[in-house]
Parts: sequence; structure tokens; C-alpha cells
Amino acid sequence: MLHETFQTLLRQAGIQPAPGRRRPTLTSFRHTFAVNRLIAWHQEGRDVNALMPHLSVYLGHVQPECTYWYLTATPELLTAASNRFATPADQNGGTQ
Repeated sequence: MLHETFQTLLRQAGIQPAPGRRRPTLTSFRHTFAVNRLIAWHQEGRDVNALMPHLSVYLGHVQPECTYWYLTATPELLTAASNRFATPADQNGGTQ
């Protein structure tokens, strides 16, 4: 019933998938939320590894390994993550 209601709401709102893409699903909201949360943590300079258990609990998972299925390597997430590794060596105490 929830799936049917969601599809009806999408139709009423005029939300159509982009050409060659699938229709939005309730699960896609979870994927988007998880990826956006990781991007924000990276941009804030937070310890993403330490925060993963919190994201897992929020999504209702027992272990972070279950949450990794919700993560998609978007260009924005990859950029945010790679920027964390672009710090000059002298800011890391002279080590790489």
C-alpha cells in the first residue's frame, strides 16, 4: 500500500524519471540521505569513519557494513573524500 501511495504522489506531483533513469523509490531517499550525510561530514572535516556507526543506527542498521549498501560513489562524494587526502604533508605533522 505504501509503494502504491508513493507512486500516486509522484504522478500527482509530476515527478518523472530522467531519460534512461529509473523512477524514484522510497529506498532512493535512503541512498540520497546517506550519501549527502557523508558529503557534509567530509566538507565539515569530521571523522567519517568514527561517525559511520551513527549513520548506521539512524538508518536502522545494526552494523556499518549493512549501511555501505546504501552508499553510491557520486562525483560529489568522491570529490569530498579525495579533498581530505589533498592536505599538504606539513599540515599532517610532516608525514604522508
